[in-house]
Amino acid sequence: MSGSKSIENERAGAEIVYGAEECHRHSIELLEELGFPKGVLPLQDLEECGRVRETGFVWMKQKAPSEHFFVGTNTKVSYAIEVTAYVEKFKMKKMTGIKSKQMFLWVPIIEMSIEDPASKKIHFKTPMGIGKSFPITAFMTDEEKQQKQLEQSIE
Repeated sequence: MSGSKSIENERAGAEIVYGAEECHRHSIELLEELGFPKGVLPLQDLEECGRVRETGFVWMKQKAPSEHFFVGTNTKVSYAIEVTAYVEKFKMKKMTGIKSKQMFLWVPIIEMSIEDPASKKIHFKTPMGIGKSFPITAFMTDEEKQQKQLEQSIE
C-alpha cells in the first residue's frame, strides 16, 4: 500500500491534461522547455500527462505499450503504458517505463541528458551506470531538421 501512497504524494499539486491532442502538445512543450528534440519521446495515443513543477516529476500515460525504431541510432525502444521522470533543463532522471533493445536484451533507460548543448549529443544511462551517446539530430522530427537546415543556410 505504501507504494501507491508515495505515487499519490508525488503527484500532489500536479498540472494534469487529458486527451491525445492536449497531451501531445503538453509533451512537446515540455521537451522544448527542457532543451530536448521533439522526437526523443515518440509516445502514441497519450491519454494523460502530468507535471509537478515544484519537484520536477512528470508522467505520460498512453493507451497501450508501444515500440519505436530510431533509424538514426539503429535502436528499438519500448515504452510502457506509463512513463515517468524527474526533469530539469537538459536532463530527465529516475526514468521509468522506457527500455532499449541492446543485442538480445531489453535494458531499462533511467536517465537521458544533454551534458553540453554545444556537443550536440544526448547521453542515455542504464541502472548499471553504462551509457551511450547519440547525436541530437537522431531524435529530431523532420520539422526540426528542416528548421535547423534553414537556420544553417541563413548563417
